[in-house]
Amino acid sequence: MSSEEIDAQKEVEMSINIKVLMVDDEERFRTTTAKILERKGYDTVMAASGEQALEMMVEKPDVVVLDIKMEGMDGHETLRKIREIDADVPVIMLTGHGALPSAKEALDSGAQDYLTKPCDVDLLSAKIRDAVAAAKQESYQERLAEEVMIPLTNYTTITEDETVRSAVDKLRSLSTQLVTTERIMDTGHRSILVFDKGGDLTGILSPMDLIAAARPPYLSAPKPSMADSLQYSTMFWQGLFTSRIKEIADMKVADIMSDTPPVVDASTNLMEIAETMYFQRARRLAVAKNGKIVGVVREQELFFEIGRILAN
Repeated sequence: MSSEEIDAQKEVEMSINIKVLMVDDEERFRTTTAKILERKGYDTVMAASGEQALEMMVEKPDVVVLDIKMEGMDGHETLRKIREIDADVPVIMLTGHGALPSAKEALDSGAQDYLTKPCDVDLLSAKIRDAVAAAKQESYQERLAEEVMIPLTNYTTITEDETVRSAVDKLRSLSTQLVTTERIMDTGHRSILVFDKGGDLTGILSPMDLIAAARPPYLSAPKPSMADSLQYSTMFWQGLFTSRIKEIADMKVADIMSDTPPVVDASTNLMEIAETMYFQRARRLAVAKNGKIVGVVREQELFFEIGRILAN
């Protein structure tokens, strides 16, 4: 059996005993999608309107896939009525391309997720399984950015016009401090948030920024022509690190710091935090509330949440 066949078999096994109520007034889309879901192992029932969907709730579906734009009772109104019948059933909304206002309204009304039409059925299948799995975790309350972050009051900060020497002193103190919160006991964070005089976040300083600043500029300069090339040899570098550190000691932090880390809202969920870190290759994110930086979420915080979830 090929790996593709094994994956398909596993998907069918995971889909068995999941009943899907497919609600869409486009008959071709509704019936085609329902047939594909059935081939993937789902028990699929269909409704051609919001009114019919409410009647079909007697089937006790495990998840509802609901189109927003329908004649008569639209998806938003149908969702509100479904919530009156079953407050817990996961609902995945189908929206038109780029219809973010409708998606936001669906989320506010209690939808579990949304997809744009036409949607990839494999993606829809994955979303259905995720929605059902999440619904089974009612006893576990997933936390938000504000609940997992290190508060700014517990994070080291510096102004951009302070010296590198001052920043190093603060970083050195972090290496010996024991940071204790209600969530973790760690050997301390290893970066400093940099603010301007007005209190706005302008950058971040980490040991890697210091290492980068210690390198002589000529090591990064464009190579000269082959005839005049100068081969930099590490055997001549003894003492160079020491002299370079002394040279940069009185430079301003602003001259060597990294750019401002990505900023997420305090209400951001864990998957969005993970996606932001992964997509932007950021090991830490600043957390803002009402336009003001209130904390930092590091990759360590997500690691601790992974442990917390598995221990639950």
